[in-house]
Amino acid sequence: MRALVLFAHPLADSFHGALHRAIVDGLRGAGHDVDDCDLYAEGFDPVLDAESRRRYFDLAVNRTGIEAYAERLLAAEVLVLCFPVWCFGPPAILKGFMDRVMIPGVSFALDGSGVLRPNLRRIRRLVAVTTYGRDRLAAWWFGDPPRKMVTRYLRWFVAPDAQVRYLALYDLHKKEGRPQAAFLAQVGRAMASL
Repeated sequence: MRALVLFAHPLADSFHGALHRAIVDGLRGAGHDVDDCDLYAEGFDPVLDAESRRRYFDLAVNRTGIEAYAERLLAAEVLVLCFPVWCFGPPAILKGFMDRVMIPGVSFALDGSGVLRPNLRRIRRLVAVTTYGRDRLAAWWFGDPPRKMVTRYLRWFVAPDAQVRYLALYDLHKKEGRPQAAFLAQVGRAMASL
């Protein structure tokens, strides 16, 4: 299957960089065709500016400036997000990808009466690989917005029977060494079994 990996961390030599490599290696090892999208390395512009917002609903021009990203997303059968949780949300570059690329005609169709319909039905597997600086209880207390973003919001756009996985390492800063290595191995196994 064609897998789009969205990597959203500025440091390739970080723990998230290691997770990113495990994701790509695991998917390739399982025989998937991997489109590896490092949003920082590619210089993705996350800003939804005034002109982009004005043309948001105009299908003839709303992909201006993000055409290649829209095509990459539409071609995907597997979508893997690799990002840290900062301030109980994804990095701005990943949120900006959603704002700019998940638009009418790409992630959803909008009919004449204003009814939205999911448009990423080719995606059969949706996976998030993430880390939190806080523990699971704190994330729960704040409603765990990143988990809901993946398991509820993004889930709506993909195939109705898509497999959705949310792999999270909580309390990252207190778990150096063994827990990080175990999580890295878990991520590798998960990608190999997709």
